[in-house]
Amino acid sequence: MTPRALVAEDEPLLLRALRDDLSALWPELQVIATVGDGDTALREALQQRPELCFLDIRMPGASGLEVAQALAEDWPADVRFPLLVFITAYDQYAVQAFDAQAVDYLVKPLQRERLAACVQRLRARLAERAPPDVSPQALEQLRALLAAPAAGTLERLEVIQAGVGNTVHLVPIDEVVYFEAADKYVRVVTADREHLIRISLRELLPRLDPQRFWQVHRGTVVRARSIVSAQRHESGKVTLTLRERNERLTASRLYAHLFKGQ
Repeated sequence: MTPRALVAEDEPLLLRALRDDLSALWPELQVIATVGDGDTALREALQQRPELCFLDIRMPGASGLEVAQALAEDWPADVRFPLLVFITAYDQYAVQAFDAQAVDYLVKPLQRERLAACVQRLRARLAERAPPDVSPQALEQLRALLAAPAAGTLERLEVIQAGVGNTVHLVPIDEVVYFEAADKYVRVVTADREHLIRISLRELLPRLDPQRFWQVHRGTVVRARSIVSAQRHESGKVTLTLRERNERLTASRLYAHLFKGQ
């Protein structure tokens, strides 16, 4: 089988150099898509299902880590999960959680010798008879990488200010059942009301206490005390029943480890 790759990198010169070096080092590799932003990378990867994805950590739209998170949540269980290679100019992303070699990384400016070593590693990984679904090691690595940028010293939110026209509703944080991403907004859902705030979930997360609010999906954060039960499924996902609301939420396999039971 001819291996296929998607490359997501927003610097045209670096993208061209990476394609040229890959062509020289791995002639049989087919680069099926080159994109310059994370949203397109996610869409193309889910549609074309390549064996390899080279993802820039910092690019317009979704970051490389967010694309990897979405792939881990939405990838079909019967299709082999792609090998992920992160491209980064920031060492804090390049030194974590790669021992199992489920993913690799390249640091800018790209060095051809380092890329050659990466190609050898990828060839070896593709030759293995691995299960189709995303491996537990890859999920663990992604969780570690996703947790790193969230660390910070921002003051915790105690009140959410939601504006509607000329009125500002002050919503105590302990009344929030869950937050849900909605385009450029976040839905703030309480037991009996909903509000929209103009902020991304990515910006909101560092200001929430992770002991009180659990991220259960890339677009959903739920108050831990509001979860009554969690039902696990063979797909790896988990269905959550809430205390104050009738709707059920889905926890992706990336966050299913929160509901192991005792």
